[in-house]
Parts: sequence; C-alpha cells; structure tokens
Amino acid sequence: QNWTRGMSYCLHSESHLDTGPIYVRENGKLHVVNQGAGGIQNVTPKTRSFRLFSRGFSVELCMNREDDRARRQRTDHFIFTYTKEGNLRYSAKSLFSLVLGYISDNVDHIDSLIGFPEQIAEKLFSAAEARQKFTEPVTGLRALQKFTEAYGNLVLCSLCLRNRYLVISEKLEEIKSFRELTCLDLSCCKLGDEHELLEHLTKEALSSVKRLLLKDNSLSDAGLRRMTAPVRVLKKGLENLLVLDLSCNPKITDVGIGYLLSFKKLNCLDISGSGLKDVNAVIKRIQMQIGLVHSKVPLKEFDHSNCKTEGWAEQTVLQWEQAVMEAIKPQDDLRSRTAALRFYGKTHRKEEVGKCKLVEAETKASGNLQFYKEKVQNCHVPLKKEVAGSHELKNNKKRALAEQERERTSKQKHLCLTVEDWDLLNTY
Repeated sequence: QNWTRGMSYCLHSESHLDTGPIYVRENGKLHVVNQGAGGIQNVTPKTRSFRLFSRGFSVELCMNREDDRARRQRTDHFIFTYTKEGNLRYSAKSLFSLVLGYISDNVDHIDSLIGFPEQIAEKLFSAAEARQKFTEPVTGLRALQKFTEAYGNLVLCSLCLRNRYLVISEKLEEIKSFRELTCLDLSCCKLGDEHELLEHLTKEALSSVKRLLLKDNSLSDAGLRRMTAPVRVLKKGLENLLVLDLSCNPKITDVGIGYLLSFKKLNCLDISGSGLKDVNAVIKRIQMQIGLVHSKVPLKEFDHSNCKTEGWAEQTVLQWEQAVMEAIKPQDDLRSRTAALRFYGKTHRKEEVGKCKLVEAETKASGNLQFYKEKVQNCHVPLKKEVAGSHELKNNKKRALAEQERERTSKQKHLCLTVEDWDLLNTY
C-alpha cells in the first residue's frame, strides 16, 4: 500500500508529462494505476489510442541507393536454377568465385601480380575481361600493365592489327604495354616513318618478335634506318626477327634494303612492291650477305592466314574494336546523304575500294620479290657431292668477305656507325 502511494505521489509530481496509462501486474493480476485517486483499480485495460508522436509529425520512407546496391550484390551470391519439375532452386556460390568477382571489380587497385599463380591469374583476367575492365580509359591501362608485367606472352603472344588503324590510334598505350610478343601484324595501317608504334618496335619489350608484318605502311628508307639502328649499332632490338614483310611500300629503295642486311637471322623476306632500281643487284646482295634465295612461287608465310591474335587478351582486343566501331556509327547516317547527292549528280562518284587491295594488285603485276632460306641438305648425300658443296660454300664465303671489304673501302658509303645513327641512338 505504501508502494502504491509513493508511485501515486511520483505521478502527481510529474503530472505535466503525459505518460499515458501505467499497468502493474501484482499476484498474477493486471492493475491500472489511477492517477487521479492515487490508487490501483482492478479493471481490465480499456483499448485506448496511444499517440507516440505529435499530430504534425510525419515519416517519409527513403531507400538508400548504396543499400540497394548492396542488396543486389547479396543476390549475386546465389546461383538460381530450375529443376525438372519447374521449381526454382538456388545454391550459394563458392568463396573462391565471390573473392574472384570482388577482386576483378577492383582489379585496377592491384599493386603487383608477380609471383601469383598463372592458373588463378588467368581466371582473374577472364573475370575482369567479362566486366570490360580493360576498356576503361585510365583504369583499364593500369590493370592491363599489371598483368603484362607479370605474365608477358601469356597475356598475348600474337597480335593481329591488320586494317585496324583506329584501334591503334585509340588504344596505343594499351598496345605498347604488351610484352614478349612473337608475332605482330600491322599490315595496311598506313603508320608512316614517324609513328610512335614503329619506334616502339625497337624497344627491349619487343625484342622477342620473330614475325613482323609491315605491309602497306607508307614506309621509306628513313623508317627502315630508324627501325634497324639498334640492331646495326648495339645488337639489340629486333635481332631475333625471322619473318619480315615490307611489301607494298614503294618508297623503299636499294639504300633501304641495305639496312635490312643487319637481320642475320631472317628466314623469310618480302619486299614486293618496293621502289627498287636495280632488282638483280639487290637479289644477289641479299643472297650473298644473309643467305636468302629468291622464290619464284609465293610463300605461305606471307598469306596472313597464320597471323592471329592469341592469348588471354584475345577478347579484349575484340572489345576495343567493337568500342571503336560503335563510336563511329553516327557517321553511317552521312552515307545516305552522300548517296542522295550522287543520285542527283551533285558529287562525283568515287570508287570505295581499299587502297591496300589496289597496292596488292600493283604488286602482283610488278612481280614477286619474296626470299627464303634454303634448308640444310640431307646427310645421306654421297661424299663427293658433300665435298663439292663445301667448296661452293667456301667460295661463297670468300665472295661475301671480298664484297664486304669493297664496301668498307669504297669511299665509306656504308659505315656501321654514322652521325645519324648516333642521333638515333640518343633518342632511344
């Protein structure tokens, strides 16, 4: 009784607060405290509307975008499939796939992949490639460089950019990040002598290139001099080159062919469609100094069928090409306008034929200048023939040495180290 009086006194002292009814359970029964009388009434509680907030208070329900994105990511943790009965069934993804997806989403923040297992790195590259992380302007280049630094030719061992000058101009830095390429096809790209990619060919990153196709690239003797300067002077650069295609470059003359003689390991050479003046002299010179024989039949090494893009980044190069093609799609509307102008005779009609094809036709008409290295003869040849062959080889070597001495002493026309070469080496 005293407890109820104290509670009643406390309630009366703080009567300015609207606390609402207070219920007390005593001896298994529920009682409501009567604030006015200060006692307890043993009555059943009446349903009374209780207002938690004032009448002017309102609540607005908002959905946070970050929470929504997190909720969608949580659903990605499951794999939803349908059973034969048509029921929806879900199973949780493995921890490896979840971690792989998270790292691929943030692949540009990786510090280094050197020493990381190749099998897992390939899966990580594929996951980032599926999310098109390598097509992004800045972060894509940074992520691609981490892979190429660690895995080299596994990322890409062969790159075919034939007729893809737009891809080269848009993704030049990404292309330069590829290391240890063995095959590079830059045919019909019109790069010219001063292109940055042509200078990049002489760097140590591409010293592993064995097959280089530079058909129809508007190259001249100056471009060949720049491209062969590290090999001629420092014995570096494209020293491991085996196949070289320089066809359909009419600005290359007899002087430019002299620079190519520094590629001692060449097995196949194509200089068809070049601006040679004395073809017979060039054929003899190539045969004597680097041992290549003129082929009367077109060689399979120059039909461009074996050159393909191979490696982890094969789909990445296709994504680059698709992005470039989508960027130039609005220009397709202009074709209808030009077609209408041609119909009404307001513009002259021009043949829309690739220049590369025209140059190929001119090359076929002018003649084939492809060279190959003869294979070593079989060991089962009789002894007399072997002796005769050895005498011929000795005579050929003597002729080659004599010709080299003539070149060195004839007014020093072909110096191994000129002032221009030093200027070129200072740029590398």
